[in-house]
Amino acid sequence: MITFLRALADLGLETHALVHPQGNIANALRDSPVQLLFGRFRNSADPTGIVDLNRALSRLRPGLVIGSFSKEYWPLALITRAYGIPLMLFRHMDLPIRPSTRWLLSHWPLRLMAVSRYLQTRLVDQGIPAARVEYLPNPVVLDDFVPPSGSRERLRQQLGIADEAFLVGYVGAWHRGKGIFALAEAINAAHAQDARIEGLWLGGGPHEEAFRAAVAGRPWHHLQGWTDAVAPWYGAMDGLALPSIEPDTFGRVLVEAQASGLPVLGANIGGIPEAFAPGQSGLLLPPGDVVAWRDAILALGQSAALRSSLGQEGQSFVQRFAAQSVAEEFLRRANALGNVA
Repeated sequence: MITFLRALADLGLETHALVHPQGNIANALRDSPVQLLFGRFRNSADPTGIVDLNRALSRLRPGLVIGSFSKEYWPLALITRAYGIPLMLFRHMDLPIRPSTRWLLSHWPLRLMAVSRYLQTRLVDQGIPAARVEYLPNPVVLDDFVPPSGSRERLRQQLGIADEAFLVGYVGAWHRGKGIFALAEAINAAHAQDARIEGLWLGGGPHEEAFRAAVAGRPWHHLQGWTDAVAPWYGAMDGLALPSIEPDTFGRVLVEAQASGLPVLGANIGGIPEAFAPGQSGLLLPPGDVVAWRDAILALGQSAALRSSLGQEGQSFVQRFAAQSVAEEFLRRANALGNVA
């Protein structure tokens, strides 16, 4: 949503965001063209949040309101209808829908956007009429993920990684459902056959302690923890893996990695296959299948030609997620209904 709002503002629309004053969204938008309003929504019945929202809409009278968090769906629906303002709601997570929210999304005069085809199908499976769920790609500012010049050499030297090493990267939560333990096993098995293969792990999370213990004593694993500046680290990698064993709504890190020119490995689950072109910009693999992941890592590590081909195709494939293009498509739909001046 941060990327989407920036893109709308960059297209010249007067764009406002009602955000928590100390929240991550506010911090990310402070230096953008998006104009910030402040409010707090602890839940859908939070009177303070409702007052803040009503005050903002009363003053601005916008041509369109966009909502992104389910706890705000009902307040947004009620207040926008009172003012006669069109409403578009986004859904990002594949979470169970409460009966009241299902009724709202099924009957209220609003438009619902899913950020992947997978999530669009899942919403219909949960009882939302298919005609009411639209797909809009998850926007990414592709230029943000072009690695800075010299980052590969600098970061590899910092980590003590030889230039000839094949570095498999992972970016995300250190959670069992993300398949990190199986990926670590696959890297270990590949390293046993080709000592040039190593792993780079960016992230952290609920299973961090267990994961650190699992790779302890294996110096070919490099654990960096969380970082806000991911682009330079993509430059240090030779490929990126997203090995989830539980469904992800989408695979945003795969888009980022392809924008940086990397070949990718993705699990055949949830919305991950939508984030790359299987067989063209990356390899689609069975979730949790250590042998298949080992073999894919070895194949990439041993063929510079394969890496180059996949990487080039990936940079072309991800253009469909370019933030400006997604924002323009959104405006075409909104303008078709007379929602945006």
